[in-house]
Amino acid sequence: MFPKAKNTAEMLGAGKEDAKPEPVQVPSLELTDVAQLPENTNCLTCTADGRFLGLAHTQGLSVWCASSFTPAAEWLQPQLELIFIQMTRMAEMTYLLGTVDDMGVARVFGFHSDDIHLLNVINIMEDVTARSIFLTFDLHEGGHYGAASISCNGVVWLEVYQFPVEQWLRELEMMSSLKKDENLTEVSDMKWSPFTLMMKLSPPTLPTEKPVDFLTYCLTVDVIRSSGPHKEQYSFSSDAATTKTRESPRCTQHFLLPCNGANGDSTANPAGLPVAVAVWWSGSTSLLQYLLQKPPKNKTDVTPMPEMLWPNAKEILCSAVSRCTYLIALGLEDAMVCIWNRQSGAPVSIVLVPEETIAFSRIQFVDNWSVPAQDCDIVGTEPVRMLVSCKNGAIYMVTAGLGMRSNTIQHFQGPKDSRDFPTVAILVPFLQAVSLIMQRSGKMFLTEAIKRETVCYLTLPTSHQIASLYNPVYTLNAEQRALLIRGDQETSDLLERQNQSRLFVFYFSQSDIIKPHIDCPRQPSLHHGTLEEICNVYLEQRAQSVDDRNKALEQAWGNMQKTASALQRTRQSRKHQANVDK
Repeated sequence: MFPKAKNTAEMLGAGKEDAKPEPVQVPSLELTDVAQLPENTNCLTCTADGRFLGLAHTQGLSVWCASSFTPAAEWLQPQLELIFIQMTRMAEMTYLLGTVDDMGVARVFGFHSDDIHLLNVINIMEDVTARSIFLTFDLHEGGHYGAASISCNGVVWLEVYQFPVEQWLRELEMMSSLKKDENLTEVSDMKWSPFTLMMKLSPPTLPTEKPVDFLTYCLTVDVIRSSGPHKEQYSFSSDAATTKTRESPRCTQHFLLPCNGANGDSTANPAGLPVAVAVWWSGSTSLLQYLLQKPPKNKTDVTPMPEMLWPNAKEILCSAVSRCTYLIALGLEDAMVCIWNRQSGAPVSIVLVPEETIAFSRIQFVDNWSVPAQDCDIVGTEPVRMLVSCKNGAIYMVTAGLGMRSNTIQHFQGPKDSRDFPTVAILVPFLQAVSLIMQRSGKMFLTEAIKRETVCYLTLPTSHQIASLYNPVYTLNAEQRALLIRGDQETSDLLERQNQSRLFVFYFSQSDIIKPHIDCPRQPSLHHGTLEEICNVYLEQRAQSVDDRNKALEQAWGNMQKTASALQRTRQSRKHQANVDK
């Protein structure tokens, strides 16, 4: 149906450190399926259960069946351009969708019984001069919580919402029943239950007096460090506070699950709901944790206080949480990676990437997605692997753990040609340590992250190219083990190119090339939830490694004695030479 892609080992470009040609010819993965996309599809998403696709495009959004690629429902509005979409399941065959349009307006939809219903417009613009713009919008799995970073007149803040999932499910079911009633000629608009604004977090400001506690001190240090080139001249005064508010940093947040679920007991939190949110601001060295709790009814505009603070030696550039959310990895300035253990409140490891001049742009945990989050191994007892992307295009695989020597391997070398710069470098969750790389030139390939071997190339038909090479429109279906990506027809006519957009599908599980890399489920290991049990496991590991540590200690003492003897002989020789000279 499509022209078969050529096999070539030269498509990788600068992805290997060794410039020698590969001895084995790297195969190409054949295209599996294709479908026509709506005009100007700006964003794709797939539900975690793999059943449905969400498409954000001109004039609204669409929901497709992920197996047949046929439309299941759509919501259209003239002169509307949606640029972001996220979709999560609230209940069996009922889903919550969050969108943002090109004007920064966020909306929440419900998909139920092959219908899409607009549940709420979060930032209704009553006053154009005070228009709030959504910069980011994140729905937690299950739809109970959402978070958004918002900008208005140069000021940026973070809002965390609680959505009335149970009420919306009842209202969606009621709306479906009304539409099925043949006696009703017209269904009136449903008044959907409102959401709750749980907290509003603003960037830290410089206090007007000297800090008296550790938390205030750390926030003060953050403000001073990001206040400009003359930051050392700032004092603890109101003038300094006024100076800081001129620029507002950006915010990054992560929802966090409870730490007491490590033993696999889900009775305390049966729905797997988050209990906290981790927040850091650009220019900051501190990571803050806030509890998710409703604001008091008798007070307004209460500024929430962080429950926990993790200070770092360098400025935070990027962050990630493990799938079980017990570990938080921070990419810091000067090529430093710090891994924090939420349960103990202590760092698991601090790793320095060899090239100190690079700046991190993204960090990802190499999690085993075949194991449920509540069945994760005990934190800190097994090595942790992370994929770190740098602004120069280089990618590193970092392996670290409590009490072990860290290891850093360059997974992808920074390209010399700008066309080989990776625009997408993500781990494929259903494959074993395999990452997907997309380059500005339009080349796509899968590479094994640990062995640094190219698995295969993924190529579109010669008549099409990847849409928006600098920001590809794609999504991964973890259940069906597939990559779905938008391709545009090769033509100089922009209108014709948008009308000829296709959805190209690569099914990995159907290929013999990919089968050896598919992540197979493993048996859950023993789990330990309390701090006492974690300490016991740590002490047991220390006892088992006592012989190796004693040998290492003896060797270290021997080397020190040899060094000391050499230094002593050198000093005596110099002293003797000095006496001779006299």
